[in-house]
Amino acid sequence: MEVRDATYRVWYHAETRTLFFEGTLRLSTADYAPISRLLDQVVELAAEHLTIHMLELNFLNSAGINSLYKFAIALRKRATTQVTVRGSTAVAWQQKSLGNLKKFLPDIIIDVQ
Repeated sequence: MEVRDATYRVWYHAETRTLFFEGTLRLSTADYAPISRLLDQVVELAAEHLTIHMLELNFLNSAGINSLYKFAIALRKRATTQVTVRGSTAVAWQQKSLGNLKKFLPDIIIDVQ
């Protein structure tokens, strides 16, 4: 499962149960539809643990952050998946926005290094 463009790549690696985001996501709300469908598939496949790897995601606009928050809410409704987000302190938006995921998924582990 993968969605890609010249500026970004989002994919799920089932073997390691890891969702990867990389590049720059500056899409309109409507243009996030393929990524949202991929996220919905990940929710359906999610098992005991899911890692969201964002270390190489340089930028995510507000429409993308909204999609991420909706994804967190969908995972919360499943209530069976422990989620860990790996981010980078070198990326300003991650420091500001990843912590807000706890509002939508209180048990999430935020690992920003």
